[in-house]
Amino acid sequence: MTRKGPLDDLLVIDLSRVLAGPYATMVLADLGARVVKVETPGVGDDARHFPPFMGGKSAYFMSLNRGKESIALNLKDKDDCSIFEDLVARADILVENYRPGTMEKLGYGWDKLQELNEQLIYCAVSGFGHSGPYTKRPAYDMVVQGMGGIMSVTGYPDSGPTRVGTSIGDITAGLFGSSGILAALHDRERHGKGAFVDVGMLDCQVAILENAISRYLASGEVPGPLGARHPSITPFEAFATAEGHIIIAAGNDTLFAKLAKALGKPEMASDPGFASNTTRTENSERLRAEVETALAEKSAADWLDIIGNAGVPCGPINDIAQVVTDPHVVSRNMIISAHDEQAGEIRMAGNPIKMTGFDDPAQRPAAPNLDGNREAVEKLIADLPTKASGATG
Repeated sequence: MTRKGPLDDLLVIDLSRVLAGPYATMVLADLGARVVKVETPGVGDDARHFPPFMGGKSAYFMSLNRGKESIALNLKDKDDCSIFEDLVARADILVENYRPGTMEKLGYGWDKLQELNEQLIYCAVSGFGHSGPYTKRPAYDMVVQGMGGIMSVTGYPDSGPTRVGTSIGDITAGLFGSSGILAALHDRERHGKGAFVDVGMLDCQVAILENAISRYLASGEVPGPLGARHPSITPFEAFATAEGHIIIAAGNDTLFAKLAKALGKPEMASDPGFASNTTRTENSERLRAEVETALAEKSAADWLDIIGNAGVPCGPINDIAQVVTDPHVVSRNMIISAHDEQAGEIRMAGNPIKMTGFDDPAQRPAAPNLDGNREAVEKLIADLPTKASGATG
């Protein structure tokens, strides 16, 4: 018999809004945690007001907050603070993505939260982290994409500044945040104490620069945008066929020889300019021209069959409509749904973490209405014991 999720014994307080924090808590909720969103009365998470709307509700908000609960609390109101403190005293994790200093102004900095619950894991996701010269600056995804260098290696040499097509500044911070939380949970099992997990969006952008940083630090040359081409593996890019483009990723000499044979040009594998990955990369423009000359004879679909059957990694360049109907994506339960009383069926991306012994349901609970779970949260407070002696409750 499968269980709900490996984190189904954990209670998470979600003070975050829009994307970075809610993405982290969505991961935790998908893994079984009980997530209670604490929202501003009358307004709620800013994302509730982002289009597109379905039945008057934000599809954006609903996709990021499925399976969570909501209670509206004003943390400047004495009675609401009492409820919040009771909740903190029973929680395992608290996530927020305010600018550093905001929680302290509300009276709930790390010292106060530890006083309420010494086992609490507090994850703060912010633009620049809780230390350093930029710590007080506001930030959005676009700001850290620019500052973090990823825009400088995205696009084509003549395309100008190009944003990555998803909010990777927020999403990576959410993912690193959830990883930090899980590490802190493991440490708590050993030592019995909570931890402060400080995640800066700019830090996360630097962390994912991968070969761009290693290439610069090794060579002193500043990487720039290369379009769809890999900077150090060739051929590893998008190629034009007679009809449409395909991706070919021949990442070693053996794969390149198979590709050359599949293209009907086995002599390419013995060309001195293409004899190794290093020489292929040095001669990438000539190689692309030769490959595309061969590809011009057939359509993308034909070449995907030929090259794929030769054992060379390749694939189409799908638009979003093709992604959500791809039979493999669908078979992996990566397009799930939730039923909302107002909006009807909401379809969204699923949980990519598949684990033996745990459910991965295709139908998920819907996102909560603002303050829609007040009674359930108050019952939770009444039923659960506090985690630390001396905490309120």
